[in-house]
Amino acid sequence: MVLLSRWFSRSADGHLYILAMLMAATLEYWDLLTVLLVGFAAERIIYFVLKNCLKRRRPQQAIPSFISVIQPSDQFSFPSGHTSAAFFMCGVATAFFPIIAPLLLFWAVCVGASRVIIGVHFPSDIFAGAVLGYSVALITLVYR
Repeated sequence: MVLLSRWFSRSADGHLYILAMLMAATLEYWDLLTVLLVGFAAERIIYFVLKNCLKRRRPQQAIPSFISVIQPSDQFSFPSGHTSAAFFMCGVATAFFPIIAPLLLFWAVCVGASRVIIGVHFPSDIFAGAVLGYSVALITLVYR
């Protein structure tokens, strides 16, 4: 379970998002590329501000004798950036390609769950990340 969780967590590190943008540009899906660029910029800014203003400690710092599977890239946990980005991508991609919605939703949920399983987030971090990412996706799609 931990090995699979590490894989899902890594899948949301950012490489797939860059690949999606490159594919959108190559295939000349300019509307999709614009939504991805504007939306990711907004999502990352909101995520960064929330995380650094709220400064919620990660499980390893907050729970005595708790050990996470991986070393997180930063010290704060709320909201989950991996989950936020995954739900943003899920929301945008399903708007353009609805046939893959179940697969993308499964992936986004697995990304969020993986972050709890590997011990770098609390469940509420995941919930907040999912709400943030999907909300930014919806707003970006409405105002494109």
